[in-house]
Amino acid sequence: MAEKSRSEKLKRLVAVQRHLERIAENELADTTRQRNEVSQSMEKLIDAISSADPVHMAFSVHYAERYGRLTLKDQQLDGIQKLIETKVLQERTKADRLEEHMRDARELETREADDNAVYDIIDQRFADVTPASSKVQKP
Repeated sequence: MAEKSRSEKLKRLVAVQRHLERIAENELADTTRQRNEVSQSMEKLIDAISSADPVHMAFSVHYAERYGRLTLKDQQLDGIQKLIETKVLQERTKADRLEEHMRDARELETREADDNAVYDIIDQRFADVTPASSKVQKP
């Protein structure tokens, strides 16, 4: 198997890093969805607590306890969401840096290939001028 160039190795690393970035974005989306669900539950509980319906009045203490638990869960999810947002930013930054390094490596490889092609042309040009053997030279 042929040795992979630096740019190909970096390209693979960029793909892996982008995948990690997408995983972090999915985690963020899931946490955001959970926070929305908690917010909706809190709104429903507020409506039930403020209702004049006697059934809801009987359970108002339970509703208040549930609201307190939901508030705590919302605060926890908020902290988690901030951590995941930071993680997404870090993964994106890593991927961007790797991509820059990959482009630089590819540019250097292209430049080296171009230089080698020029050297080959020069070698071929001078190979035509010089004799193959000293016996061929005229005295």
